[in-house]
Amino acid sequence: MPHAIRLQAHGGPEVLTLQEVTVGEPGPGEARVRHTAIGLNYIDTYHRTGQYPQSLPAGIGLEAAGIVEAVGPGVDWIKPGDRVAYSGGAPGSYATHRVMPAERLVKIPDGIDDVTAATLMLKGLTVQYLFRQTFPLKGGETILFHAAAGGVGLIACQWARALNVTMIGTVGSDAKAELAKANGCAHTIIYTREDFVARTKELTGGKGVPVVYDAIGKDTFPQSLDCLSPRGMFVSYGSSSGPVPPFNIMLLAQKGSLYATRPTLFTYAATRASLTAMADELFALVLAGKIKSEARQTFALKDAAEAHRTLESRATTGATVLLP
Repeated sequence: MPHAIRLQAHGGPEVLTLQEVTVGEPGPGEARVRHTAIGLNYIDTYHRTGQYPQSLPAGIGLEAAGIVEAVGPGVDWIKPGDRVAYSGGAPGSYATHRVMPAERLVKIPDGIDDVTAATLMLKGLTVQYLFRQTFPLKGGETILFHAAAGGVGLIACQWARALNVTMIGTVGSDAKAELAKANGCAHTIIYTREDFVARTKELTGGKGVPVVYDAIGKDTFPQSLDCLSPRGMFVSYGSSSGPVPPFNIMLLAQKGSLYATRPTLFTYAATRASLTAMADELFALVLAGKIKSEARQTFALKDAAEAHRTLESRATTGATVLLP
């Protein structure tokens, strides 16, 4: 019998309960997927708590890999038996089986296993749009990236190295600093005991960086702006410590004619053409050995609540996967 985590109410990890569900046949443009690995992402906690509200009851989870069991009319780019992965769309990946829009599915290339694919789609495609589209890196830049030892961060470390970009990364401990460096981060700042603004200025000879990628939010704002060189860009793509507070737009002028943006993967990968192009670039780097992604923590799907507690306590590094 298929099972899924369903939200009946917003709240703490305890609201994540496994239930039996009915999964029907796919309709036009749809596919039914049996999940083999499910990606855990910080945005899942926003859906759980209601920070990103949705109508209840609801599913949760945005990323998974699995096997196509059936396709509906009009679907000819995948077939039963294909290994596929996805991110985005309506929450609901915390499940053993799912019927979903087939346009969100991409084939997993030979040479990439399902668990690895489940660590790549949301986190890897996030790095793709951050580095290749939001503030396109050409090579030779020095950048600041917060949470460099997290799931997105470790992929960013490796992608920066592949692009010949010098990455300064903030981390919370010596162990996380070593992990980030091992993955290609040139300089680490342990924010629990170092002033990341002063250290960034020191590492850049007082110039600052052209771009800051920030998924922390409240705890790193407005200090992140002080790390930027004139006309630099503040890229806020998450808020693990809480949302960036409202601010007077004149602050950007006062700190050097700065730019600020709040992009999302779902906008950048809104069409199938853009999704597949982004995934192709990511998979090519993985197959070339330039990016390696692994599940550093695994939990059973039924233990999703414990996985959320571990994630929110900042006890995880890299990617975490739920196994059905």
